[in-house]
Amino acid sequence: MSKERIIFCDFDGTITVNDNIVAIMKHFNPAGWEAIVEQILDKTISIRQGVGEMFALLPTSRKDEIVEYAINNAVIRDGFKEFVDYCKEQNIKLLITSGGIDFFIYPLLKPFAIPSEHIYCNASTFEGNAIEILWPNHCDEHCKTDCGMCKTSIIRSYDANQYERIIIGDSITDFEGAKLVDTIFARSHLIDMCKQLDYPYHSFETFFDIMKQLEAEPVV
Repeated sequence: MSKERIIFCDFDGTITVNDNIVAIMKHFNPAGWEAIVEQILDKTISIRQGVGEMFALLPTSRKDEIVEYAINNAVIRDGFKEFVDYCKEQNIKLLITSGGIDFFIYPLLKPFAIPSEHIYCNASTFEGNAIEILWPNHCDEHCKTDCGMCKTSIIRSYDANQYERIIIGDSITDFEGAKLVDTIFARSHLIDMCKQLDYPYHSFETFFDIMKQLEAEPVV
């Protein structure tokens, strides 16, 4: 009996052309954010700590303009609408697994009618003086990297004996998940990481590329 296909798809830099968190930081440019990014990339601090510290640099008094900028600045990658439709037609479970934030992810995904229970991301509150990021999808007992939004925990919750697990991503937040799945669709930094460890992957620029490859590969 063939396995059920399930896709774990990143959001920032994958569904959207640009990384929305970086775009927000570049635009509002709070003092110190670039140093935090460097610490995340060289693994001096965890992703959860770094993302939390970056947003803590932004005052909640600017909430409306931050939310408006995040939503209006984002560009959806070509073929995503068709890809969502394709997954529905082929009975492929599509989960959005993102280290991004609810205040821009939910509005940007609303036109695509993806069930809210299939969207995993970080939450936020604007009740204090600075933006506070909340972490509803924390690491399980198998993950010690303090992800914030733990993609590997979500992947592990779907049995490899029952599911053909597929990841689509672009960055450091997708790399640990890529170690667990059957198929990797990669771009940008994730390609570099796959090459370093000699992991097989399919590169993509649009979601049309991904659909073409899925059609070419028989279900496991």
